[in-house]
Amino acid sequence: MVTPTVVVAGASGFIGRYFRRRFAAEGWQVRTIGRDTSADAQWNDDGGIAKALNGAELLVNLAGRTVNCRYNERNRREILDSRVQTTRSLGVALSRCDEPQRTWINASTGTIYRHAEDRPQSEIAGELGSGFSVSVARAWEDELAAASTPLTRQIPLRIAIVLGRDGGVMGPFRNLARLGLGGHMGRGTQKFSWIHVEDLFHSVLFLHERPELSGPVNAASPYAVDNRELMSLVRRSLGVPFGVPTPAWLLGMGAVIIRTETELVLKSRWVEPRKLVEAGFAFQYPALADALNAISRSSR
Repeated sequence: MVTPTVVVAGASGFIGRYFRRRFAAEGWQVRTIGRDTSADAQWNDDGGIAKALNGAELLVNLAGRTVNCRYNERNRREILDSRVQTTRSLGVALSRCDEPQRTWINASTGTIYRHAEDRPQSEIAGELGSGFSVSVARAWEDELAAASTPLTRQIPLRIAIVLGRDGGVMGPFRNLARLGLGGHMGRGTQKFSWIHVEDLFHSVLFLHERPELSGPVNAASPYAVDNRELMSLVRRSLGVPFGVPTPAWLLGMGAVIIRTETELVLKSRWVEPRKLVEAGFAFQYPALADALNAISRSSR
C-alpha cells in the first residue's frame, strides 16, 4: 500500500503543528513549507516548493500572519502579503509539477461575511462584509482562484475561530475568566462561530475524499453561540462562578494597551457550515460546552 503524502504550508502555527501530528498519526507522509529552516521548503525557494509539492496527494495551506495585533499600516501590509503572496507562490509551483495534487485546500476565514446577528451566513446565501479584514479575505480567495491548476481541485476553506489546547483564542478567554473578568463583552449579543481543531482536521480529510464538493466551504460548528453564552461556558469549564462584563468602550481602551483590535471579539460572526452538514460530515464536537470541557481536561 502506497503511503499518501500531504504538504502542510504554514506548518509552524497552532493549527499547522496540530495538523502535522494528526496527519502523521493517520499514516500520512508529511512535507512542510514555511519560513523555518526545518521545513522541507522555504517560501523564498520556488524550486524547493515545487519539489515538495510534486507527487503529493493533498496540499493544505495555512500560512498567514496573526491578526491579533493593531491594524497599523505595517501590520496590515504583512497580514495581506503573508496570505496572498504565499498562495501565489503555491499556485506558480503547482503549475510546474508533473504530478500535482488532487486537492488544494487553502485557508480563508469566516470573517469574510458581514456582521450578522439576524441570520447565519452560508456558502450559498451568505453576504460578504466590508472593511480591512474582509478585503484581506477577498484578496486571499481571489489569488487562489487566479492560480492555474486544472488538475487540482481548489477549496477556499472559510474557517471560524479555531479552539484547541495549545493555541487559538482560548488562552486569553481563560485568563480573563480566572481574573474574574469573564463576563460578556460589549452587548454580548454578537455571535461567536467556532470549530474545534480536531473537527477542522477531519473536515479537511472529508473534503479531500469527496471530489464532488467544491469551494468555498465554511468550517464551523453548526451551533454558534452568542458572546454571553460563550463566556458563561468558559467560566463553567474552569469552575469560575462569576465574571465582570466588559463594555465596548473599555474593550477599546484595553485593545490599545495590549495591541490588538476589538473586532476580534465584537464582530458578530455567524458562519453556517451548510456544505459540510448537507454532505453528511459528523462533528465530534458540535456543542461548545463539550469542546471547552475537552480542552480544559487536556490542559490539566
